[in-house]
Amino acid sequence: MTPAAPTEAGRPTAGPDDSFHVFDTTLRDGAQREGINLTVADKLTIARHLDDFGVGFIEGGWPGANPRDTEFFARARAEIDFKNAQLVAFGATRRAGGRAAEDPQVRALLESGAPVITLVAKSHDRHVELALRTTLEENLEMVRDTVSYLREQGRRVFVDCEHFFDGYRADPDYAKSVVRTAHEAGADVVILCDTNGGMLPAQVAAVVSTVLADTGARLGIHAQDDTGCAVANTLAAVDAGATHVQCTANGYGERVGNANLFPVVAALEIKYGRQVLPEGALAEMTRISHAIAEVVNLTPSTHQPYVGVSAFAHKAGLHASAIKVDPDLYQHIDPERVGNTMRMLVSDMAGRASIELKGKELGVDLGGDRALVARVVERVKERELAGYTYEAADASFELLLRAEAEGRARRYFRTESWRAIAEDRPDGTHANEATVKLWAKGERIVATAEGNGPVNALDRALRVALERFYPQLAKFELVDYKVRILEGKHGTESTTRVLISTTDGVREWNTVGVAPNVIAASWQALVDAYTYGLLRAGVEPAE
Repeated sequence: MTPAAPTEAGRPTAGPDDSFHVFDTTLRDGAQREGINLTVADKLTIARHLDDFGVGFIEGGWPGANPRDTEFFARARAEIDFKNAQLVAFGATRRAGGRAAEDPQVRALLESGAPVITLVAKSHDRHVELALRTTLEENLEMVRDTVSYLREQGRRVFVDCEHFFDGYRADPDYAKSVVRTAHEAGADVVILCDTNGGMLPAQVAAVVSTVLADTGARLGIHAQDDTGCAVANTLAAVDAGATHVQCTANGYGERVGNANLFPVVAALEIKYGRQVLPEGALAEMTRISHAIAEVVNLTPSTHQPYVGVSAFAHKAGLHASAIKVDPDLYQHIDPERVGNTMRMLVSDMAGRASIELKGKELGVDLGGDRALVARVVERVKERELAGYTYEAADASFELLLRAEAEGRARRYFRTESWRAIAEDRPDGTHANEATVKLWAKGERIVATAEGNGPVNALDRALRVALERFYPQLAKFELVDYKVRILEGKHGTESTTRVLISTTDGVREWNTVGVAPNVIAASWQALVDAYTYGLLRAGVEPAE
């Protein structure tokens, strides 16, 4: 099948069907990433997200190879009513010298109940002889026998030709004979795998085009990202005639990962004009990406194409000036198409346009007041020179912006003084205590608290002092804390910058503090965090 020609503006005219496959292998290949260890519950949750997104096939793992994958298939059949995807079981061709009908691994694939089975087959002659320790002809028979048997049992079969591109370089005739054997035995799709991830797009396109012409098989592509080209290699294969793409959510996978599902499908839908997802699913892409990242317990990549929080973030003043006229001047698509949003970053590179657009984003009407905007620009540049960073601390910037726009700072309490004590004891134990003296709603409060560090003690003392006046604080939780020592001028004298992330259970905000020492910088960031949280909770300032 010839792929649709790439187009920037073209929109799909037909819904997804069997003529093109989006195949996800997050639960198998993606789970091989260092740092990912999925429970059965995790895999079920991710499978639901992927089905909601609308992929056609979800490879759930290798039933029979480990108890976890076997349990996943049993529970998935009972607990998930798939709306868009078919569940796929992964396994290998039968052992050398045996029969597929008697092979226990092949039996486990059937017992999984999955309607589709992906078989991995050797297509590199040296792997056949050294890893399988069998002959090239017996390897072909293993492919033929296993595919034929599974087809007789009513299963749809895909065949992954492992190390195909390296095998093609070594012996193109044998590599193609594996593809041809799988196709003739009844495999619906034969997937060419760049298992070592060493290929480049032009090389992939040339091989796929030749193999397609020489075998007549329906081809797919499975690309690893070791050269940083997995997405490009996948699209090059599509250009050459592949109609089946194997990807993982957020590019998870062994070593540096696999072709990233989200840029691949976005390119196919937006750039190629080919609908490969259900109508409206593309707009859920950012949410799905971040939801899966949460399940695997990895921080979402901020700079991931399409779905990263920085994917449509603009910092340069020149960009902001153009975006104010027309966002398309510095954006390749409307971010809403993939469920993302445009963001303006405020830094010492900011100009008037950046401030105006950021104010609009934050809901602060600057009313076209050029003098006000100029003051904010100068204030930002002055403070960033001192070490503040507002592109990483939107909440602190909004407080600064509102203070300039309203002529006074939002204040829910006034600090009289604070202190934090860290005590080391002879027995090796430690104690941290903080005391704060504040004024709130006309009343002076003195509060003391202990913590597992001086900053934690200050945080607890603030809560002790203020929760009686502002019960909303009970929902606030500090979720991240970063310290950076900026360049010092005289030996150990230096400036410290602290970034704090806080949540109320619904949304998260970031604040910044800068001071000669970490405790003072932390206090500034804490005060901003409490002030911003109360502002967003709709609490009226006390003074």
